[in-house]
Amino acid sequence: MAPEIAQDAADGSAFRLSALRGKVVVLEFGFTHCAAVCPASLASLAAARQKLGAHSDRLQVVFISVDPERDTPARLKTYLAQFDKGFVGITGTPEQMAAIRKDYGITATKHTAGGKTGYQMGHSSYLYFIDKKGMLRALMPFGRPADEIVHDVNVLAAE
Repeated sequence: MAPEIAQDAADGSAFRLSALRGKVVVLEFGFTHCAAVCPASLASLAAARQKLGAHSDRLQVVFISVDPERDTPARLKTYLAQFDKGFVGITGTPEQMAAIRKDYGITATKHTAGGKTGYQMGHSSYLYFIDKKGMLRALMPFGRPADEIVHDVNVLAAE
């Protein structure tokens, strides 16, 4: 089983990963100030949902912040809406987010570049695929095209 995630989503609703059973869930860990990797992954995920067309409801994307100090719920919600209004954003206290990262083996390190808010986050960049039964089934490294995401979603959705 994929480790449970249970806390408020960026839109204020109560979120439980286990409530998404019946859908293929893709988790992405990232942050809203990311310059390249996170937006590229989110764009691929948004393109995959578009390519799924009438079957786009098979896929639920959940973006989990590795930078809770800057990723407020409002900022996360606005950021994700640029890609797909159906994406769910998760943020919380630094302790809550550290616990989720630990459960999924995600590393995140703050790299300061001057000033209090002048930092970037170095973090693991994988997409975590969770099947309809809640089992963690695959990790996809950064940079995979939308067609490969669609393929994997369709395989997992057909099971």
